[in-house]
Amino acid sequence: MSANPLHTLLGTQAQRLAEPLPPRGLRFTLYALAFLAGAVDALCGCFVQPLWSPWGLALALAATLGAFYGSLRASGTKVGLAAALAGWLVVMFVLLAPRPEGDFVLSSSAGSYVYLLGGLVAGLGIGLLPTRAPYAFGIPRQRD
Repeated sequence: MSANPLHTLLGTQAQRLAEPLPPRGLRFTLYALAFLAGAVDALCGCFVQPLWSPWGLALALAATLGAFYGSLRASGTKVGLAAALAGWLVVMFVLLAPRPEGDFVLSSSAGSYVYLLGGLVAGLGIGLLPTRAPYAFGIPRQRD
């Protein structure tokens, strides 16, 4: 057992590299599902976070963390996380834009800004976790 509790919870680089990657076709399917998961998470989060303040914001950020971490772990690569983050960002940009009728989904409130910045920080933070791909940044290729 590792002395660091985060290594116990999230795993180490050696543990992740020991896991096999999913087959290539399955990984591409997982990337598409990760994009959809990020998009659905952003859509639901935009409506949940102002609904039950402040617990709605906490729930929306927890769901965002789950979608991003699940995408990273399921695909085994950082591309899975990038797909989920891209889906999340596309929906967030669409919902941030004002409509011609004057309606908007995300208001200019503190909760909306915390959700937007918290989701970005969550995606970038999860991107620093180790993956199963030996070709990811910072992981030297193993020679046989």
